[in-house]
Amino acid sequence: QVPLVESGGGSVQAGGSLRLSCAASGSSSILYSMGWFRQPRNEEREFVAHISWNGDFTHYGDSVKGRFTISRDNGANKIYLQMNSLKPDDTAAYTCALIKSGPPPSTYRPHEYDFFGQGTQVTVSS
Repeated sequence: QVPLVESGGGSVQAGGSLRLSCAASGSSSILYSMGWFRQPRNEEREFVAHISWNGDFTHYGDSVKGRFTISRDNGANKIYLQMNSLKPDDTAAYTCALIKSGPPPSTYRPHEYDFFGQGTQVTVSS
């Protein structure tokens, strides 16, 4: 198990920005490929962004390209999601995820990730 804890969610008006953080609790390391997913109420979990273990490779879902940026600080054992130009459609519970033993993702679907955090809520009002 790799316990993951997200923070930084909140309420913001459309056009605003938020920065989410994800850390491994305890002595767990996050030197693995990781991603962010989101799940609006009553909808399926959606891929948001992915970053390789060393940060050299990133990939984004179509709906957030150009607005969101994933990054990591391995020294701090954290990954981040900078969200700009937020829209009401971005409202969701955001969760970070980690691939510990599997291959790099090919479809960026939840089943390719081994562990998920509990999530942090982001609400964007119009």
